[in-house]
Amino acid sequence: MPPILETRKVTKSFGGIRAVKDCSLKVESGKITGLIGPNGAGKTTLFNLITGFYKVDSGEILFKGNALQPGLQPHDVFCKGVYRSFQITRDFAEITVLENLLALPMAQEGEKIWMNWFRADRVRKQENENIEKGLGILKFLDLEKKADEYSGNLSGGERKLLELGRMMMVEPPLVLLDEPEAGVPPAMQGKVNEYVKTISKEKGITFFVVEHDMNVILKLCDPIIVMVNGAYLCEGTPEQIQRDERVIDAYLGR
Repeated sequence: MPPILETRKVTKSFGGIRAVKDCSLKVESGKITGLIGPNGAGKTTLFNLITGFYKVDSGEILFKGNALQPGLQPHDVFCKGVYRSFQITRDFAEITVLENLLALPMAQEGEKIWMNWFRADRVRKQENENIEKGLGILKFLDLEKKADEYSGNLSGGERKLLELGRMMMVEPPLVLLDEPEAGVPPAMQGKVNEYVKTISKEKGITFFVVEHDMNVILKLCDPIIVMVNGAYLCEGTPEQIQRDERVIDAYLGR
C-alpha cells in the first residue's frame, strides 16, 4: 500500500537558516507514526509545510499520491483531508463546547441562505444529525457535562480532548498532532493517549505525532521517525530507536 503522506527532498529556509533540508520521509496509512528530534530539528516547521502555513522552497509533499503544494492554503489542505492540531489549542473560546464541534463539518446545508427558505426541513435534519454526533463524541471523551460550557473555561487537558473531538467530527484520513500532551496534567495524559489509540484503531485514522516527551512517544507511536538539523536521520520501532547510536548521539550532542 502506498504511503498516505510522503515528503521528497523538502527544503525550507528562513533568511540564511535552513530549517528543513532535503527531508524525505513516508507515513504509512493506518498507523500512529511519531516524529522526534532535538530542539531545532525542524519538526514543527515540517508540519507547517505539510499543512500549507509555509511554502516549500524546493521538493514535493504528497498526500495520497497527490501534491499538496504549491499554492494550497491551510483551509485547502484541511478540505483535502489533513487535520492539524497545535501545541496551543485553537478552539473557539467564546462559543460552547458543542458549538465548537458543530462548526467543523463541511458543506452544511444551513450555510446556503436559500436552503433555509425553501428546504428548512432538510437543514434541520442535518443540524440534528450533527448535534447527535457531537453529543456522542463528547460522551466518548467524558465531556458531555461540558457541552454548554464556553470552551475558554475548560482546563488545558479538557481543551486537548476537545481538539480530538473536533477532529472526530470530520474523521479526516490524516491527523497531524503537534505536542498533544503539552499543558495536559499528568493524570490526564494517559487518557489522551488511549483516545488517540482507540480513534486510530476504530476509525482507521492515520496519526503523525510530534511530541518532546519520549515516554509518551515510545508508548504511543510505532514507527518513530527521527529528524536532526532539519533532515531525516532514521526510523524504526520504539525499541530500535532507543538503541540507535545515531539517535543517542543526536540527543546527547556527542
